[in-house]
Order: sequence, then structure tokens, then C-alpha cells
Amino acid sequence: VVGAAKMAAGSEAPDSWYLALLGFAEHFRTSSPPKIRLCVHCLQAVFQFKPPQRVEARTHLQLGSVLYHHTKNCELARTHLEKAWLISQQIPQFEDVKFEAASLLSEFYCQQNLVDSAKPLLRKAIQISQQTPYWHCRLLFQLAQLHTLEKDLVSACDLLGVGAEYARVVGSEYTRALFLLSKGMLLLMERKLSEVHPLLTLCGTIVENWQGNPIQKESLRVFFLVLQVTHYLDAGQVKSVKPCLKQLQQCIQTISTLHDDEILPTNPADLFHWLPKEHMCVLVYLVTVMHSMQAGYLEKAQKYTDKALMQLEKLKMLDSSPILSTFQVILLEHIIMCRLVTGHKATALQEISQVCQLCQQSPRLFANHAAQLHTLLGLYCISVNCMDNAEAQFTAALQVSLWLLIFLHCDFDFPSSHCLRAAAFYIRGLLSFFQGRYNEAKRFLRETLKMSNAEDLNRLTACSLVLLGHIFFVLGNHRESNNMVVPAMQLASKIPDMSVQLWSSALLKDLNKACGNTMDAHEAAQMHQNFSQQLLQDHIAACSLPEHNLISWTDGLPPVQFQPQNGPTTSLASLL
Repeated sequence: VVGAAKMAAGSEAPDSWYLALLGFAEHFRTSSPPKIRLCVHCLQAVFQFKPPQRVEARTHLQLGSVLYHHTKNCELARTHLEKAWLISQQIPQFEDVKFEAASLLSEFYCQQNLVDSAKPLLRKAIQISQQTPYWHCRLLFQLAQLHTLEKDLVSACDLLGVGAEYARVVGSEYTRALFLLSKGMLLLMERKLSEVHPLLTLCGTIVENWQGNPIQKESLRVFFLVLQVTHYLDAGQVKSVKPCLKQLQQCIQTISTLHDDEILPTNPADLFHWLPKEHMCVLVYLVTVMHSMQAGYLEKAQKYTDKALMQLEKLKMLDSSPILSTFQVILLEHIIMCRLVTGHKATALQEISQVCQLCQQSPRLFANHAAQLHTLLGLYCISVNCMDNAEAQFTAALQVSLWLLIFLHCDFDFPSSHCLRAAAFYIRGLLSFFQGRYNEAKRFLRETLKMSNAEDLNRLTACSLVLLGHIFFVLGNHRESNNMVVPAMQLASKIPDMSVQLWSSALLKDLNKACGNTMDAHEAAQMHQNFSQQLLQDHIAACSLPEHNLISWTDGLPPVQFQPQNGPTTSLASLL
């Protein structure tokens, strides 16, 4: 190839050797399978011709990019990218190569955990790119993302604010909205709710007023509505969120009917997409699952999880984007909670093992989900009556992340979460019940009922009703007990919540027996027996799985190999 190119260079136009080598390199890169070694040889041959600076810089960028994306030769990739960045800064009117080199090199530094090298590089590139709107915005987004990954949300928000103002000045309301919505997302993560409200109001106005590419407009609306829905769900407002969630579902249906418009925006600052259509579709499934889970519509949650996971499997065949694995883990975390409630512990355990395998493949995913993984294992341990292991799992979760304190302490100081406040009252009611302070327990539980009814928190409602029924039964008020237990059983069957059904049927059996209703007592006893058998079989199946050994894992990465189990080693007495 090189010999042919040199011969051509002697008799033809000066750059024909370059075009020939470039053509060969691209041919080898896009072959099936790609012939990366030959592609690299062709690009390296360019330097033998002592090319002008522009060609030299571009070739270093191309080599750095190929080596970074297709090989493990990190040092050589770094060398070429650093040379591309250094040379291109000396060449006027060479923005694309200059800023692509800066962007790719900082990405490389981050991948190699050289964050302190990436930050000054991006800051310099941002400083000198103000006359190039597309690159200036892209580099601002990149540095904001880097700060976000480092959990420095204040710096990330500041940069997104700078980006929003810059986009406004260069006349890009679309990209201004993207910056502001991204900032809103981080403010939600920081729980700065007083700043979120005016920002979302401004975003809503910008999105509605912007006239442009229909897909871009609808994708802005999806971003805006996803933030609104998650804001409501974070506050435990399951009923209040319904109009927003419906709008979001209609919006994603509209997007799926639109064809991608090949016409590029006239403003270079508008050349951004938030997420591909297919990713947005999975995200809408995900927030729908979150809503169904909180509201206690577990069969609906399962239906949407199945749809989303099926779509994810198809996407992951063609797309290696890390966000897809994140979506998959969050969906599995929700469906695992559903399985534990509906009495499918063995399936839950296998899905916990799936999450472990996904986290094994990505250190960042594990870092972000280790606390949730230990918490789910703790909940599984409780469901199979391994209380010491449950405590060890919750302790491990606490060591990784402080967010679990909310669930363990159940304090009242939750001004932002209706759901957690209602749950805290329930826990106080449960504690008072065990301490024999029945009037105090009733007061707490009535508060839970009032709050859970206001926002359709069905599982809390069912749990409160059955506990109130139990208290009235202990106090000898059989009529009032019946008024609580019957709707508790109906609601638990609708969810379905196996533990509440078991508890309700046992209480109905004792209640009818005490009232002399022999037929009803027999029917309730039969129900209780059926639920007991289902739970017992599932308990044995779960404890017999090799994955049951995960309950002993409390440190480092989760194990991938499991020893086979001989059978359950835990007592079933308290379970039934």
C-alpha cells in the first residue's frame, strides 16, 4: 500500500497518496470483521510523506480514535491523541480536529482514572471554543458530566447554568432547554426542591414555545415530563402524578409515530439529541414500573417490566451504551421487590443474581447500585427468616451509602416524601402494638391510613388495615376488627401481597371462630392453609438454590460462582 502510494505521489496531485491511504484505511476499518491492524498501518504510513500540519494533526486524531475504540494499546492511543491536540492548537480555523481531539483525549483520561488531567484540558477547550457554538456546548456538557460522575453536583450545575446562558445568547432555545433540564435533574438529585420548581416552570414554557424539528420538540417534552414524574414519585405522591404520567405515555406514543428528519438544524448549537427514541421508550416503561410499584399495582409493574426487559435485550444486541445496563438493573431492582411481596422468593433470588452479574461487568454500575443490592438481599433474608444475615446485609448497605438510613430509622423528618412519612407512622404504630400501647398504635395507624388513602398507597393501606384489625381483635372489638380485616384481604388480593393475605386469613379464621361463624372460619382456615403451602414451597425452593449463598456476601464484588445448597437451613415457624 505504502509503495503504491509513494509512486502515485510522484506523478499525481500532491494529496492523492493521502487520499489513497485514507481510502485503504477506511476500507480496512469498515471490513467485516474490521481489519484494525491494516487500518493502523495505512494511517501510520501517512507520516512517511512528511505531510503538512493539518494532515499530520488529523492523522494523529484518526489513529488515536481507532486505537482507543478498537484496541487495548492505551499508551499509543494516548500519544496520538495528545499530539493531535498539541498540533491542532497551532493551526488557525481547525476547530473540528482541535475540539474532537480535546473531547476524545479527556474521555480517554477519564477511562484511565486520570480525572485530574481531563479537567484542565476540558476547561482550556471550553475557553477557546466560544466562537464555535456546537463544540462549546458539547464540551460544557462533557465537563458537567465529569463533575456529576465525581458527585460534585454543585460544579456540574454551575456549568449547566453557563451553558444555558450561552445557548440563549447564540439563539438556541432548544439547547438552552437541554442545559436547563439537565440542571433540573441534578437539582432533584441534590433534593434542592425550592430551586427545582421555578426551573421546571421555566423549562415547561421554553419547551411549549419552541418551534422546530418535531422529534426534538417531543424529546424535550419527554425529558421534562420524566423529571416531573420522578419528582412526584420521589415525594411519594402516587395519585397526584397520574396526569403527568399519562401525558408522558401519550408523548412517547407520538414520538414512535414520527420519522427521523434528516434535515439538519440551521443553528449548529442545536445539533444535540437527548436520547435515542428507543432509549426513551424504555425509560418511560421504567418510570411506569416505578409508579405501579409505589401504588401497589404489582401485576401491572410486572407486565411493563417484561416489556421493557424484552426491548432492552433487543437493543443490547446492537448497542453497547452503558445507560441500557443501568435501565436493566433499575428494572430488575423493582421487579425483585415485587417478587418478594407476591411470594416468589426463588425467582427474586435468581434476579438478584442477575443484578450481581451485570454489576460484575461494570465497576461504575456496581458503585452506584451496591447499596441497593445489599438492601434487596436484606429484604430477601427477612422473607426467608434469616434475620442475622438480614442485619449484616443492611449494615453492608449502610457502609456503602447513607440513603438506607431513611428506611432503618423511619424518622418523622421527611418534609419532601409523603410516602415515607406515611411509612414512618406505620412503623411507629407497629412498635406501639408490640409494646402493648394499643391506643397509641391506633392513632399512628389512622394517620398512615389517612395519608396512604390520599395518594393511593395501596400496600401501606392494606398493612395498616390488617394491623388495626389485629389490634381490635386483641381488644375484643370483633365487629370493628372485621371492618378492617375484610377490606385488607380484598386489597391484598388485588395487589397481590402474599404476606398480608396470610396474615388476614389467619385473623379472619380466629375472628369467625370467636364469633361462632363455623362455615366462615373453615373457609378462612382453608385459605390460610393454601397461602401457607404456597409460601412453604417457595421458601424451600429459594433456600435450595445455589444463589442462596449470596446472603453471606457482605464485602467487595459479589461472587459469580455458588456452591449448591442441600436445602433450607432456616426455621419456618415464624414464617407461617
